[in-house]
Amino acid sequence: MIKITVYSRQDQYTGFRSEGHAGYAEEGYDIICAAVSVLSVNLVNSIEEFTEDGMDVTSGDGLIELRLDGELSQEGQLLMRAYILGIQSVQKTYGNEYIELVFKEV
Repeated sequence: MIKITVYSRQDQYTGFRSEGHAGYAEEGYDIICAAVSVLSVNLVNSIEEFTEDGMDVTSGDGLIELRLDGELSQEGQLLMRAYILGIQSVQKTYGNEYIELVFKEV
């Protein structure tokens, strides 16, 4: 299962952590892992390209974590909302047994 934790503080997103593997199909053929990976990497790249927001990114096998430095811009907030919408869409399509989405106040 992929567990995605979205961090926020006072109704402002501060980052996310995605860890694990969906287990939907064998490695290299898992469409759920691929979808979550594309959404996560696209979010990091979009924040870097389209905003002035600072961030720290950690990645490894089955892990990507983004922590923002300070407040996220309006553009960054919109990108985070779009990311969450994409994750929720994958979750709705393939089921809760493959993706757990958690919101955590930090």
